[in-house]
Amino acid sequence: MTQELTIAQSSVAGATVLRPGGDIDMSCAPSVRKAVAAVMRDRPARLVLDLSAVMYMDSSGIATLVEALQQSMRNKMKFVLVGVNPQVRSALEITKLLSMFTIAATLEDATKK
Repeated sequence: MTQELTIAQSSVAGATVLRPGGDIDMSCAPSVRKAVAAVMRDRPARLVLDLSAVMYMDSSGIATLVEALQQSMRNKMKFVLVGVNPQVRSALEITKLLSMFTIAATLEDATKK
């Protein structure tokens, strides 16, 4: 049974932080896309996607990350991933996308200007 995705939003040190909880797969990726799009409309200087509660991500989840990165570049915003577990990191490595993202070790590092 798949865990239902939750998405918490907060503000930390002037950055908007989205924290999805659960697997990001084909059925849940649209919810993450909507949450990212809603934050992008507010044009924060920095968007941090905290993936510490995401244990699995399929190709639609990876596509969601790429779309968020592209949107942030168009909007001249910083986009930072934090809490990337080994399975998600491996998926990014396999797809040769790991180097495209700014990945911080801690939330504190991710919110630094």
